[in-house]
Amino acid sequence: MAKLVEMDERVTIFEQMEENVGPVILINKFSVNPEEFDLFLKGWANEAEKFKEQPGFISTQLHQGIGGSGTFVNYAVWESAAHFKRAVTKVMDPQDRMSAYPPSTVASPHLFKKVAVPGICVD
Repeated sequence: MAKLVEMDERVTIFEQMEENVGPVILINKFSVNPEEFDLFLKGWANEAEKFKEQPGFISTQLHQGIGGSGTFVNYAVWESAAHFKRAVTKVMDPQDRMSAYPPSTVASPHLFKKVAVPGICVD
């Protein structure tokens, strides 16, 4: 059965969704067994189609590790944590949020905001 493992053991993705902040970046790291790559990609595409229709969605991009890696990373931009929360509530089954993915999938979603570092990057 697919499962969710928090990226940061100190704060859950659900706690993060309560923050009044935006825009936010969703980074979701997935680990998948190679024999389930096709099922994973199908599940991810189905979920992405639903999410991209939700208010506040800006963009998403899926990346796969190279060299036979079973690691995928999704990078998605949302107008705010509140928009992302509403989308999750509307799109995902609250009884089984991982139902779209094959059994070996382990997902670690986390919300981020940009950080300004003088002379290097802006917020």
